[in-house]
Amino acid sequence: MDEAKPVFTLEDLFQIAEWQDTLPWAPFRDGIDIYRLYGDGTSGPATALLRFHAGARVPLHEHTGYEHILVLAGSQVDENSRSAAGTLIVNPPKTRHSVLSETGCIVLAIYEKPVAFLESARAGGAAKTPPALPDLPALPGPV
Repeated sequence: MDEAKPVFTLEDLFQIAEWQDTLPWAPFRDGIDIYRLYGDGTSGPATALLRFHAGARVPLHEHTGYEHILVLAGSQVDENSRSAAGTLIVNPPKTRHSVLSETGCIVLAIYEKPVAFLESARAGGAAKTPPALPDLPALPGPV
């Protein structure tokens, strides 16, 4: 019989920018690091912290289950909105978007199921170019 895993606690999440370098981040995508709390991102639910460096982008993808994103530091933008620290975003199944962080950010990402990256199935495997992000108004004040 499987034993219960220990309770995992992260404190002061809204101050993560101050202590982010204490975590063992791993490369995820160009300009994006990941710290997995549970799950492997390939099957079943998963939760991770994602650290976007300035200008980093997650390419166009579709949600196969609910995705919850809590912006902890900095800001990000997608085709739907511009989101600053303290913003919770819930992306329902079958929604699609690409994500850009112009100045860098750290988010808590909670996935019901893995996302499906939308890449071309053509020979050579060239990725689809994601649609241009909208020209949304700037966030008020420094982020």
